[in-house]
Amino acid sequence: MDKIKIIECPRDAMQGMEQWIPTETKLNYLKQLLRVGFDTIDFGSFVSPKAIPQLKDTGEIIERIGPEVKGKNQLLAIIANLRGAEDAKRFEQIDFLGFPLSLSETFQQRNTNKSVTEAFEVVKSVQDLIKVQEVQQVVYLSMGFGNPYGDPWDEEYIFDFVDQLKGMGVRIISLADTIGVSDPERINFIFSKVIPEYPEIEFGAHLHSRPESAFEKLEAAWEAGCRRFDGAIRGFGGCPMAEDDLVGNIDSSQIIRLGKEKNALPSGFDHAEFERSVIMSAEVFPK
Repeated sequence: MDKIKIIECPRDAMQGMEQWIPTETKLNYLKQLLRVGFDTIDFGSFVSPKAIPQLKDTGEIIERIGPEVKGKNQLLAIIANLRGAEDAKRFEQIDFLGFPLSLSETFQQRNTNKSVTEAFEVVKSVQDLIKVQEVQQVVYLSMGFGNPYGDPWDEEYIFDFVDQLKGMGVRIISLADTIGVSDPERINFIFSKVIPEYPEIEFGAHLHSRPESAFEKLEAAWEAGCRRFDGAIRGFGGCPMAEDDLVGNIDSSQIIRLGKEKNALPSGFDHAEFERSVIMSAEVFPK
């Protein structure tokens, strides 16, 4: 039985918060998350501080976390351009660079101030930059399950994008339901089509959802062959453009529940440390 990969995303949980989270608080929280046994922690972002001021201390945090992280956990940082990739690759603790690529031209412009064509050029430039290093690029296909902006969208777009990314050497692609428009049937349908078609690519699910429908969406992706899932403790964060305020990141506890039910949690996962992380999250993300 394949084991589930849990990608914990404190970065996605923090980035939209207006109230500044002290660097020391972020650092202590990351240290706690590192004790849990997640496959990967999406911990920070190398983008313009003007765009995401909450994460302007990402470089300081990764410097202070120390080299002992390497070999114990995998760390992922989000980038939006080649300069961000160059900044991130200076830190040997970082294993993955995440780039948001949208099937929606409108959302790509809003999110990264680039056209889709320009965004593909960034992906290629980052691949060229990291090809001789032990760093991989994770491409997030936002609007992977529908487009609310009126841009053209159908499932064939996903195949077209994946074909281009495959040609560039990208081997991890996460389909993102950016504003929570998906349902279990569509999630299952799309993953059941792309996963067998591209066996050399690892597909992930970065789903945003109302809490009451989160688990059935996870299960739909699992049944279609997906084994990589993004979440955030207590479901913090998500896309501020979602019309429903209850739509946010999927609570990591729901992914853990899925892993338990499928007997697929990795042996090193520490439930006690996870519960400690949940308790600490109340200090990091005050109501």
